[in-house]
Amino acid sequence: MKLRDILFSCASVLACLSFNVTTASAADCPRGDLDTRFCDADGDLIADTPTDSSKWLDPDTLIFAYTPVEDPAVYKEAWSDFIDHLEKKTGKEVIFFPVQSNAAEIEAMRSGRLHIAGFNTGSNPLAVNCAGFKPFTIMARDDGSFGYEMEIITYPGSGVEKVEDLKGKTLAFTSPTSNSGFKAPSALLKSEFDMIKDRDFEATFSGKHDNSILGVANKDYVAASIANSVKLRMISRDVIKEDQVTTIYKSQTFPTTGFGVAYNLKPEIQEQVKDAFFSFEWAGTSLEKEFSKSKESKFLPMTYKEFWSVIRKIDAANNVSYACK
Repeated sequence: MKLRDILFSCASVLACLSFNVTTASAADCPRGDLDTRFCDADGDLIADTPTDSSKWLDPDTLIFAYTPVEDPAVYKEAWSDFIDHLEKKTGKEVIFFPVQSNAAEIEAMRSGRLHIAGFNTGSNPLAVNCAGFKPFTIMARDDGSFGYEMEIITYPGSGVEKVEDLKGKTLAFTSPTSNSGFKAPSALLKSEFDMIKDRDFEATFSGKHDNSILGVANKDYVAASIANSVKLRMISRDVIKEDQVTTIYKSQTFPTTGFGVAYNLKPEIQEQVKDAFFSFEWAGTSLEKEFSKSKESKFLPMTYKEFWSVIRKIDAANNVSYACK
């Protein structure tokens, strides 16, 4: 055999080996919509915990954050008893981190600075796919029911009595990553009323649900899309009066905030955190005091694949990408 033929044969073999290695690698690490840093071998749509223990996070202090839907100072106190319980279960100090935006919360987990979190409904898919968030529970009522509805609200005497009256006016959203504060109303207004932002109505962004609700109650916004669970808590705290706002649209029920951990948190700690959520006794605690206002009283086990199916469909209708930026 000539040298040229030998070299060609070797190159062919190497090419085949390279192809097989690449194919095997892709087969060993399926990921769907997940970022390229993650794998999903079990098909549950969330990132697998690394098998290499050198890649696990085992911090001396655990950082916990709750979705920034309302005043962070209020929720630092609301979560205080749960955090004490979490410290006992993990044997570690736990610090409440008051995030100011959904984007900041996602980036904190993506960079490894946030270990335990509650991400709002609309942010869950991005947190899962971009930041390696592993949600496993949501708050529920005594009877096991859960969730909230998106409402479009206005104030009495605004001249807006039905959704179609929004044409030519301004609708307040919260943030682009919020389900009830942007994504769900955008999809539903388009599909049910053939109304599109910037064509049929103007849009403004308030940043948070409480800002939108207060804005409508104080007549700064003519209308806003909000999560009614937030509205109920604000009414219960006398932040607004019930008769200051009126509802012109109410959606189907959506899952509420999803709680979970960073995918690369040490497995033993992940299990301790889960145990802390499911063993927490709500009665008489600061958590019960705050969330009983929206009738929530326990943590319910859930799967992202099942519970967030409707949210992923809304995202698909809005052409939302889960790519990390």
